[in-house]
Amino acid sequence: MKVKVISRSTEEFTRERSNDLQRVFRNFDPNLRPQEKATEYVRAVNSAKLEKIFAKPFIGAMDGHFDAVSCMAKNPNHLKGIFSGSMDGDIRLWDMASRQTVCQFPGHQGAVRGLTASTDGRILVSCGTDCTVRLWKVPNSSVMESDESSDNSSEPLAVYVWKNAFWAVDHQWEGDQFATAGAQVDIWDHNRSEPIRSFEWGKDTAISVRFNPGEPNVLATSASDRSIILYDLRLSSPVRKLIMKTKTNSISWNPMEPMNFTAANEDCNCYSYDCRKLDEAKCVHKDHVSAVMDIDYSPTGREFVTGSYDRTVRIFQYNGGHSREIYHTKRMQRVFCVKFSCDASYVISGSDDTNLRLWKAKASEQLGVLLPRERKKQEYLEAVKNRYKHLPEVKRIVRHRHLPKPIYKAATLRRTMTEADRRKAERRKAHSAPGSMPTEPMRKKRIIKEVE
Repeated sequence: MKVKVISRSTEEFTRERSNDLQRVFRNFDPNLRPQEKATEYVRAVNSAKLEKIFAKPFIGAMDGHFDAVSCMAKNPNHLKGIFSGSMDGDIRLWDMASRQTVCQFPGHQGAVRGLTASTDGRILVSCGTDCTVRLWKVPNSSVMESDESSDNSSEPLAVYVWKNAFWAVDHQWEGDQFATAGAQVDIWDHNRSEPIRSFEWGKDTAISVRFNPGEPNVLATSASDRSIILYDLRLSSPVRKLIMKTKTNSISWNPMEPMNFTAANEDCNCYSYDCRKLDEAKCVHKDHVSAVMDIDYSPTGREFVTGSYDRTVRIFQYNGGHSREIYHTKRMQRVFCVKFSCDASYVISGSDDTNLRLWKAKASEQLGVLLPRERKKQEYLEAVKNRYKHLPEVKRIVRHRHLPKPIYKAATLRRTMTEADRRKAERRKAHSAPGSMPTEPMRKKRIIKEVE
């Protein structure tokens, strides 16, 4: 007679030290767990609820300016450094870790409209409504790493006076040239006091300019005549011009897909385009209830952040029609500029109330060092939540956001007006001759024409 018994060696499951983890024996046979899906669903619901409980995105405000913050720039060499310019001509370098001013750059007599750092991070270029372009030396890393805040002032390396006011500036990702937007698009070199080239298409003012991250000689600008224009420095004339129904306030290229860019428009929406095919938008990003003033892509290229005249900051997926996150405070006024940090972990916004605000890119993310078990637990909960995100209960909790009352009412009114326009178009089409009124998609509706 044979008797089968369970025999285990005590060395396999006995801890050698009190700090060791207890070994757990598990059988992963699905037949032993008939309620596994139900258990995972409960975990997904709880994970979505916990995400809302721990959602505290606001980290702190950086105050020091005496007028509205009009523009910002990142330094590719310093992860925790951010430049900001205000409407009174003040330029500051901030340390985001301590939220203190590291250095000031006085000199502009009017509003600072554009800031950008050179490729090597050593030179800061600023321009404004006082018709000057100024080059500044960026403080070295030892100043940024010092814990004590200092109000050092810096003198400009060069001052270039021109005949027109400037509205924006951007530096090449690779090279020594930078472009300014104003009455025309001017291309400058660090060592030349006058533009080396100028582009013009029409007589309207260019209000934003951005270089392509993949092709250093390609840049896009938006103008006050509701146009978006593509330029190539290797050609003598502009390449393409897209005219929309409303003005585009800012443009941002996707750093991971350099052929795509997103335009922040005056009609409360953002439009993503492929620069090779401008007759139709790839995606329309809705949710703002007032003009979108600025836009900036995450270094990963998967998300972008927008700041709006409706006093909110929103984060969109690069291919999502609606925002995944909205940030607002009671004191924050109209947001004029936004930036993603160089590590894609934080968002910085500059508003009309003279403050810069620092936010977490993921509202419920835990700051600081995570233990391996904590990281695995969070990854598991995120995976479970994504697996059941299509179910009503999980979707309702994940999508819910508290909105300020004016924005909630404005969004409701916009939905009512949009629905009324849709019904009107459907009735008009139903009572017209077949084929006389083709349906025009939203991706084409806001485009007037494309000029080559």
